Amino acid sequence: MNYKDKINLDKLPAHVAIIMDGNGRWAKQKGLLRASGHEEGTKAVRDVVEGCAELGVKNLTLYAFSTENWNRPKLEVDTLMRLLVSSLKKEIKTLTDNNIRLNSIGNISSLPKKARRELQDVIDKTSGNSHMVLTLALSYGSREELTNCIRQIANKVKSEELNPDAVDESVINEHLYTRNLPDVDLLIRTSGEQRISNFLLWQIAYAELYFTKILWPEFRRNDLFEAIYNYQNRERRFGKTSEQLS
Repeated sequence: MNYKDKINLDKLPAHVAIIMDGNGRWAKQKGLLRASGHEEGTKAVRDVVEGCAELGVKNLTLYAFSTENWNRPKLEVDTLMRLLVSSLKKEIKTLTDNNIRLNSIGNISSLPKKARRELQDVIDKTSGNSHMVLTLALSYGSREELTNCIRQIANKVKSEELNPDAVDESVINEHLYTRNLPDVDLLIRTSGEQRISNFLLWQIAYAELYFTKILWPEFRRNDLFEAIYNYQNRERRFGKTSEQLS
C-alpha cells in the first residue's frame, strides 16, 4: 500500500524523531558482521531523509550514536565513526539538492577529531538551507543533557544572573541541546523494541510513540509514510478530554 497518498499534508508532524534500531540483528540474520548492518543502515537514512523532505516535514532528528554506545566493542565504535565521516561526505549533495540544513546535538567534543571536522564542514556548507533541519544526535544521552541543563541554570542562579522564581519550561528549553527545535510530535523506533533508550526524554513529553518490527536497514520511506499516517489518525489531547477538543 502506498501511504503517501493517504497523508494529509496540512497535518504533518513538525518534528519527527527516530531511534534507528536493528542494524546488528539484521546483519546477524544475514550471517554478516555487525559493521555490514551499519553500512546498510545508511541507505535507510538517505531514504527517510528524502521522504521527510518530500512531504514537507520541517524537522527530523536521528539517534545516530548514544553516550552508552561508547561501551560497545572498539571495532564497532571505530566502524561507526568511519561511517559517520564517509556518509557525511557522500550526503552533502543529497542535503543540498533537498535544501536541508544539518544540525547536531550531544557531546560533540567527545567525537574523534576527524569526525568533528567533517561534521562541522557539512553543517557550515548547509547552513543556508531552509526546507528542513536534519539533526544528528551524536554521543547523545538525555540524562546527560538534562544534567548539563540543570547545572547551567544552577550556576546562573548562584551568580544571581537568574532568579529561581523565573525558572519555568521556557528557561529549561533554552538550556537544552535542542533549544532551537520544537518539541517532538512523532517518535519512531524500529526493530520491535519498545523503549526510549535515554533519547529526548524532555522533548517527547507529548509525542506520539510508534514502534515497528522492521529492522532499520529495511526501513524505507513508505514505512515512514505509514508511521505518519498512523500518527495523523490518533487523537492528541495534551491532557484535555475528547469533548474539549471537539
